[in-house]
Amino acid sequence: MSKVLVVDDNEDILLAIKLLLKPFASVIITEKNPEKINSLFMDQSFDVVFLDMNYSKDTTSGQEGFYWLKEILKYDPKAVVILITAYGDIDTAVKAIKEGATDFILKPWQNEKFIATYNSALKLRESRNELEKIKNRQNYFNQTFGGGTNEIIGISESMQKVFKTIQKVADTDANVLILGENGTGKELVARALHKQSKRAGEIFVSVDMGSLTQTLFESELFGYVKGAFTDAKEDRAGRFELASDGTIFLDEIGNLPLEMQAKLLTVIQNKEVVRVGSSKPIPVNSRLVCATNIPIYDQVAANKFRQDLLYRINTVEIHLPPLRERKGDIPLLTEHFLTLYKKKYNKPQLAIDESTQKYFENYEWPGNIRELQHAIERSVILCDSHLLKLTDISLLPVNPSGNEDSFNTMNLEEIEKQVIQKALLKFEGNVSKAAKELGLTRTSLYRRMEKHGL
Repeated sequence: MSKVLVVDDNEDILLAIKLLLKPFASVIITEKNPEKINSLFMDQSFDVVFLDMNYSKDTTSGQEGFYWLKEILKYDPKAVVILITAYGDIDTAVKAIKEGATDFILKPWQNEKFIATYNSALKLRESRNELEKIKNRQNYFNQTFGGGTNEIIGISESMQKVFKTIQKVADTDANVLILGENGTGKELVARALHKQSKRAGEIFVSVDMGSLTQTLFESELFGYVKGAFTDAKEDRAGRFELASDGTIFLDEIGNLPLEMQAKLLTVIQNKEVVRVGSSKPIPVNSRLVCATNIPIYDQVAANKFRQDLLYRINTVEIHLPPLRERKGDIPLLTEHFLTLYKKKYNKPQLAIDESTQKYFENYEWPGNIRELQHAIERSVILCDSHLLKLTDISLLPVNPSGNEDSFNTMNLEEIEKQVIQKALLKFEGNVSKAAKELGLTRTSLYRRMEKHGL
């Protein structure tokens, strides 16, 4: 459904291009008089514009073409403009590209080359439109859900240190490594860094490195060209290209195998990617923020993580404390999530009783903030009264002794329930892994979970 505009003072040229593009474009508008360009762009937009460089006032220098190119780009900065001239040379071509043209065609042209140029221009327009949609969605997210440290809740001394570091680092392009256990809010910190940076108006791209297989690693991060592998039916930009001028967040980077670490290091050092199936380097300019929940320095000592890569990604480190070390923030977090889920599940009168709040403050929260959030959401859903009580909460019992293997009951049924809860928490709800840890089949574990109401 492409729409094309052709501007040339030669009627034969206009007719030739219209006939040539008729099988490939849904709308083709031709115009002899460049003075009408402004009115045309006030009423509509075009996917591709073919623009003659020379008109009756000046038939050789191309200056009129450059003038109208600038006018088009004023109306539509994403416009894809292909300049046409019979008097072109390499200097003019280079100047045209610098001025914002997409490509350059000499008259007379070869039809096959003309169509190929048009198809490439159309794909570029589609890519620009898609990128704008992504940026718009990102801006909508920022406006709707807020940004900066307002998303990170905490008044504890340890969190105040985190906020101060974010404020100092955000406005620079320094690479940041965020360290912390699962569920401590590492991505929130990454988003806060982006929102408070000079790149805030650009895109934020998050990548879960732990979920990327070796096969997908290069194609997802660096992109690929058509025909690079069986399913590569068109060119596709990778995450680094997509994040150019914005921020790329590489979560769980500590899980990356050594071979992939070497490829990532090359991209970070050279600030360019090479798409799979291509040899052409593409410059990228993204701010890099990484995170991991594993002891990264132990990984370096064990030769499981490259030291030179660590030096590249940790210009500044931000350490996020686990929730058990910032218990003064638990009432604030509890109130925040309770307010959120009361509204979501239409239970405006719901409150939390004092004993439950005290229990929350004494609980160790092995799953950190994510566990607290899930516990409150689940409890809000299941609560049948206006007061959230301990009986509505499904957590491991508080163990004052700190001995993980001890239980505060001798009831075998209750011990079984606690052991299952512990295994599910350890593997963040992954039933297959929990079953394996417990020496059970998935089916057996599901039966026991049903019996205990888990």
